[in-house]
Amino acid sequence: MAVSMVSTFLKPMHPEGRRFVAIAAAAAVVLWWLWTPLGWLGLGVTVWVYYFFRDPPRITPLGESLVISPADGVVSLLEPAIPPGELALGSAPLTRISIFMNVFNCHVNRLPVAGRIAVVAYTPGKFLNASLDKASVDNERNGVTVEMADGRRIGVVQIAGLVARRILCFVAPGQVLAAGERFGLIRFGSRLDVYLPEGVAPLVAIGQSMIAGETVLADLAGNTNPRLGAQR
Repeated sequence: MAVSMVSTFLKPMHPEGRRFVAIAAAAAVVLWWLWTPLGWLGLGVTVWVYYFFRDPPRITPLGESLVISPADGVVSLLEPAIPPGELALGSAPLTRISIFMNVFNCHVNRLPVAGRIAVVAYTPGKFLNASLDKASVDNERNGVTVEMADGRRIGVVQIAGLVARRILCFVAPGQVLAAGERFGLIRFGSRLDVYLPEGVAPLVAIGQSMIAGETVLADLAGNTNPRLGAQR
């Protein structure tokens, strides 16, 4: 029981976060020395930084046709959109699922499908609110295109937000990865866009909460109609 409680609150941390936690902890010590209430504030910030960089294990559903959420967060947009040119997905509109991550979400990004990394393309840009539609075009972003075994391609784009100032991508063209594997991280608030192949309907609704590496966004093998959602 004790082990279960500890694992509930203490999650593995991504290596990228170690120096940020160390900086926050050092600042907390100085603040504590200056004035105890400030020290408590510094301790709270340190805990939040650790929590931000948490990287818990995820159980990815098995199935070659399943498209898995690449990010924790909430579905903020669900609409046809022309994918960014650097993804090499053509100029026709595709269904885009946008997942908005706030500063309390886990920010480790996971691959939505298994396949070969065909494109990795970084594009500098602005830092508008990531929940806005135009953030897909105007903001700093990093696009990754995955080519599946059947030749179809899926695009996933890491988009910076108001607070995010650093997009990290851990993969390179030519690599072959499984669905749910870690491929990147965005620091301090952002969004991910997923572009589904033509004719594939989403199985999520606007406002629905996502779990990276676990929530199913779509089934490439199904003829399922788009889902609607209602708050209960």
